[in-house]
Amino acid sequence: MENRNSSFSNLKSYLRALSDTPNRLARRAGSVSTSFEETSRVRARSGGDMKRSLQWYDLVGFGVGGMVGAGVFVTSGRASRLCAGPAVVLSYAIAGFCALLSAFCYTEFAVDMPVAGGAFSYIRITFGEFLAFLTGANLIIDYVLSNAAVARSFTGYLSTALGIESKLKITVSGLPKGFNEIDVVAVLVVLALTVIICYSTRESSMLNMVLTALHLVFIVFVIVIGFTRGETKNFTKAGDQNHASGFFPFGASGVFNGAAMVYLSYIGYDAVSTMAEEVRNPVKDIPAGVSGSVILVTVLYCLMAASMSMLLPYDMIDPDAPFSGAFMGSDGWRWVSNVIGVGAAFGILTSLLVAMLGQARYMCVIGRSSVVPAWFAKVHPKTSTPVNASAFLGICTAAIALFTDLQILLNLVSIGTLFVFYMVANAVIYKRYVSVGVTNPWPTLSFLFCFSLTSILFTLLWQFAPPGKPKALMLGACTAIAIAVLQLFNYVVPQARKPEFWGVPLMPWIPSISIFLNIFLLGSLDRPSYVRFGFFSGLAVLVYVFYSVHASFDAEEDGSLSQKSIELVKESIENQDHTLKV
Repeated sequence: MENRNSSFSNLKSYLRALSDTPNRLARRAGSVSTSFEETSRVRARSGGDMKRSLQWYDLVGFGVGGMVGAGVFVTSGRASRLCAGPAVVLSYAIAGFCALLSAFCYTEFAVDMPVAGGAFSYIRITFGEFLAFLTGANLIIDYVLSNAAVARSFTGYLSTALGIESKLKITVSGLPKGFNEIDVVAVLVVLALTVIICYSTRESSMLNMVLTALHLVFIVFVIVIGFTRGETKNFTKAGDQNHASGFFPFGASGVFNGAAMVYLSYIGYDAVSTMAEEVRNPVKDIPAGVSGSVILVTVLYCLMAASMSMLLPYDMIDPDAPFSGAFMGSDGWRWVSNVIGVGAAFGILTSLLVAMLGQARYMCVIGRSSVVPAWFAKVHPKTSTPVNASAFLGICTAAIALFTDLQILLNLVSIGTLFVFYMVANAVIYKRYVSVGVTNPWPTLSFLFCFSLTSILFTLLWQFAPPGKPKALMLGACTAIAIAVLQLFNYVVPQARKPEFWGVPLMPWIPSISIFLNIFLLGSLDRPSYVRFGFFSGLAVLVYVFYSVHASFDAEEDGSLSQKSIELVKESIENQDHTLKV
């Protein structure tokens, strides 16, 4: 068992550890793990093993359930009305393509290293402990805050559908505004899902399948209603003659700005990669599950966007309630709004279930790395689930959802996830082209820096340069430079390793395009998003400096595992080799 008392046994020991912080940071911050360590020695710190009970269709179900939440019922209307018009269909297609590129990067890591850590583990084996902790901490914070907000929105949709909005939330006059609406329903929903995910991943998947199937029925209903009751002329005509008409009323830039906005509807597939440790055959199931879910969701979103565009001209769409708003003023069709509300409620439950599964597995693997207490890494021997992490984060989410009316914008809870997507795309290139101790990492690092810098410059020009020929020339120059840098790197720097089972095709083009697109999408977010990201990132740095680096230093000094445990791990891995490589 781990012994970390050397730094935290008493105040004197802790002060001594703090005085040695620079040395420990130099030793631990950039320390990297290996794929073998993550799948063997590090995984053994959880005690029991997570049961391999999931197949590709379970992953597709989790992916669809995690992505197709209630957000699409709002995001689509906002993107159409403010950015793209009827061409929002293309915005969804472009955003889906971006998501698929990121999914490829996740898949290569997940197949090679089927552990529950997701992006945290991927970054830890490439860029080291500190960047992994920083990204992991932001992900956990995003998950908890957004899950609390989603749980409260479930109450809103449910109350609207039942027509009893004033009765489901209790207003306490003595509390400050924003904290004075007690939401017991949200708490009960979060706690019920927490019990389910603690009990069994297999049962969680079955519940997700049922809820996702019901949600898809409502989505198909919306699509059919739109195509049968809508009019194709709304694709090209505005409701107000003073507004721009045509399929592209806001031009090409509007389509891309719309893609940046609707891309947030795809966030959720990253939680699927955290299920890799519980997949029966990672080599076959993970690529089909992750990529298949993104493709299926893209098709559904494009059909929903087309349905919405046919129901009303783009300038008459309610940005906050595009589908239900289309029927509010129609005699005999108001019942459709209630049906849509029920469907959105099912979508909230599925996205909440998948997100809570993902956040628990992130916390579990962060606990394995010793940068947070190892208590979070515990996997219960009977349920084969990370019970401690699931229960702790579930209680935190429920506590926040009880009284905090977060009113968090989609942008505000997405910046951390987009940052992680960017980091994973960088990491997959680094992993392919750099072998620690064998190849020189600086050519690859220099390429990643130059390509990111060029992408940032392109994004700034796109956002702030005044329209005209000079802007087009500068954007073209940035594109040419980025392609030249990429092509030079492709010819000059050889790959250090090739994936044994599954790899991102067209390396390094696909992850490089993913890097650019994630930077471009990050550039579309508002200033408060960056303020929040900076605040929580600063908080994470403080936690790392004052606790995590000393805990991981002690774990390294203590050896973390006994020789007997290592032998048991090796035996377990040997027994699983046949399953993983078939």
